[in-house]
Amino acid sequence: MKHLGADTFEGLAEAVTSEVTLAAILERAGELTMLHACGVADPDGAVIALVAKSGTGKTTASSQLAQSFGYITDETVAIRADGTVLPYPKPLSVKQVMPGAAKLQVGPDELGLHVAPDNPRIAAIALLDRVAGGDHQLPVIEPVPLVEAVLALIPDTSSQAAVFQPLQSLCRLIDSVGGVFRVSYSEAVDLTDSLAPLFVAESVNPAEVAVAWTPALVERDAGPAVHQAGKKNAEPIPAGWLQRTDAVDAVEIGEDLLVLTEAELTRLSGIGPIIWQSARRPVSMQTLASRIEAVHGLPDGYEALLDEAVDGLVGRGLLLRG
Repeated sequence: MKHLGADTFEGLAEAVTSEVTLAAILERAGELTMLHACGVADPDGAVIALVAKSGTGKTTASSQLAQSFGYITDETVAIRADGTVLPYPKPLSVKQVMPGAAKLQVGPDELGLHVAPDNPRIAAIALLDRVAGGDHQLPVIEPVPLVEAVLALIPDTSSQAAVFQPLQSLCRLIDSVGGVFRVSYSEAVDLTDSLAPLFVAESVNPAEVAVAWTPALVERDAGPAVHQAGKKNAEPIPAGWLQRTDAVDAVEIGEDLLVLTEAELTRLSGIGPIIWQSARRPVSMQTLASRIEAVHGLPDGYEALLDEAVDGLVGRGLLLRG
């Protein structure tokens, strides 16, 4: 028990559950997209993944929804590349009233939850947003723009950077389910009826926020970071010139560029995408200015603005300066 940091049975049970979950995640890293989410399925196997951070309502939502739908998990929705879902019906980790007490591990059978149907498949992804306090709010379901959806989902995935083309694969997944939605609500008891339309993709239309995306890396651009600041430089960068560091993946969404490195996901807008795209090979500040001018024009005093933008990208580890 000391090894797991638990001095009560409840603490030991919580620690064991966490260790088993972590081991399962590490075992499938790079193979599955794993959303930090609760999941439930309708009788036909359509799964809704409700993404939320720890302590913000996933388990409560699971225990309520799985009274009517099949219980997939209260922790990690694991999705194969073909959209099929691997159920992980672990004991639900239920908070106790006493602050700081270990969570109780309660089996789904004990709570009367429905068993997941065979061959479940992802049908919808939603960001679970519980509105605490204030007036009671019935659930409101709204589409989330693609850029915001990716920025919200990446921190709530496990080992997504290890998946082949992690940003592109996530965008393909989002496309396959008709976009990501935000579900704002006050009480989990209200979710069952409100979420039913999400099981049928055609019943909710996010077309007003649909934006096409395109890959921003050719295959040979992506790779592990093994040299200074992540750049595999075959030759030194000329003095005063710039070259981008290695990225794990990158996608263009509208006028934005999302770049995933081994350290973080960065959103570039304005002149940022032009700078980053231009620096695939060593590039001078003069060439950067010319390429920016062709798209945006150059205002008076542009030199200071360009220096500031470049400094920001260098500081984020996206560019190297020679």
